[in-house]
Amino acid sequence: MPEGSLHPIPLSRLRGRENRPEPVAVGTIIRNVTNSQAAATGTVPLWQSQGDLINVPFAIFNTSVLVASSFTCQMGVFAAERAQVSRTGSLFNPRGWGLREWYTLTFLMGAFFIGGQTYEYAALFHENLTISSNVFGSVFFLATGFHGLHVTGGLFAFLLLMGRTFLARTFTHEQAVSAVVVSYYWHFVDVVWIALFGVIYILR
Repeated sequence: MPEGSLHPIPLSRLRGRENRPEPVAVGTIIRNVTNSQAAATGTVPLWQSQGDLINVPFAIFNTSVLVASSFTCQMGVFAAERAQVSRTGSLFNPRGWGLREWYTLTFLMGAFFIGGQTYEYAALFHENLTISSNVFGSVFFLATGFHGLHVTGGLFAFLLLMGRTFLARTFTHEQAVSAVVVSYYWHFVDVVWIALFGVIYILR
């Protein structure tokens, strides 16, 4: 038993049984999970009723634009890897596009997504659903708004990257690496949105 203890306590009670979790810790986890489930169950009717305000068909279209922008972004990466900054030939021939054209299209698609999200917010505000209305409003606006800020950050990254290509006389290896890094970030925000879309718009 521990030295200096006021009341002798068996070490087995302090340390738990070998190769088994602490009973107190397990009980705490079970209690927390139970409380969370009870709280979630109580908010299901409210969540479902408020979720009906969402324009799912419009959200699907807006999401498809963002997902498609990942493909155009990757085409820009392929152009950067072959050191093709601008198009060769007509603007209406995507096969000859370079980094600038593909990233410009990606930027426009991302901006369209943010515009669509703004339109969606305005429609929900018109229905008196705000971030402070209820649980659903808080979750919806916090999750989608935080993601929207990251998308906006990606748009600024595209502008910065394309601006550097105009200022530099030659397309350097560092610029190609920057293009790849920006694409990683953009793919990441796209994947995160797919998860959010599934939870908020589909599983609601």
